Amino acid sequence: MTAQPLHEVRSQSQLFESILELIRRTSTQLPDDVVHAVNAARGVEKEGSNAAVALNVIGCNIGLARESSLPLCQDTGTILFFVHTPVGYDQLELEEAATDAVREATRKGYLRQNSVDSVTGKNTGDNTGPGSPVFHFEQWREPHVEVKLMLKGGGCENMNAQYSLPHPDLGGRDLKGVENAILDCVLQAQGQGCGPGILGVCIGGDRGTGYAFAKEQLLRTMDNVNDDPQLAELEERIVQKANQSGIGPMGFGGKTTLLGCKIGKLNRLPASFFVSIAYMCWAFRRRGFTLDLQGAVMNWLY
Repeated sequence: MTAQPLHEVRSQSQLFESILELIRRTSTQLPDDVVHAVNAARGVEKEGSNAAVALNVIGCNIGLARESSLPLCQDTGTILFFVHTPVGYDQLELEEAATDAVREATRKGYLRQNSVDSVTGKNTGDNTGPGSPVFHFEQWREPHVEVKLMLKGGGCENMNAQYSLPHPDLGGRDLKGVENAILDCVLQAQGQGCGPGILGVCIGGDRGTGYAFAKEQLLRTMDNVNDDPQLAELEERIVQKANQSGIGPMGFGGKTTLLGCKIGKLNRLPASFFVSIAYMCWAFRRRGFTLDLQGAVMNWLY
């Protein structure tokens, strides 16, 4: 009897099917908490203004993508998996099944063909290759698997920023310097990156861990309140001040420059103080689920 090729076995697995559905939902259905934030922003802009028109177009796009099961944006973004697994779980199997699911999702049109060789510019055609998709694995002592997927577009990725404090124009190594750095990022973006934006921020760490942890902050829901009262206050103040800037959606002016700001902190070395900012577009695509050890969905997140 001839054995089936390994990739065919994975493609028939419950784990593969679950992750394929996760990709479809993430690419085509904006989470409810983000939809509520967009709708709230539509309610504060002046009727007939450029800002109102921009937000209304965004609202229509959200509805059409969900109804037609089509990508929310032509840039379906960097494919970022954040995974928690029990001790002893085969992480390689999950990575292989997820990579196969990415290929199938691209074939079905849930993902655009967005992964190119960085030297030749050649498109791989299936969103796989060195660094695509991206996996962040952590073990935990729970008896199940948790997978969260984020799709982060290249336009908003271009608006990411990292600051080293003290800075001659922004201030010192304190929360005021941090606040000024974050607001400078918003000012420099000027609505680019498909605003209104949502910021994930890391205070501290090194240059690499800072950016990674900043993106992890974007896994929090829009209504999540920071456990640290100082950071919770700073998050609220950043959004309030950014929305008084007049930049508005897509830089068209108005009252909605940011939909949210989520800030975390990591320990740092005494010699350095980094503020790393991950700028997310309005198409805040992140979904997740918990799986049993056979790969069946137990609960959907978001």
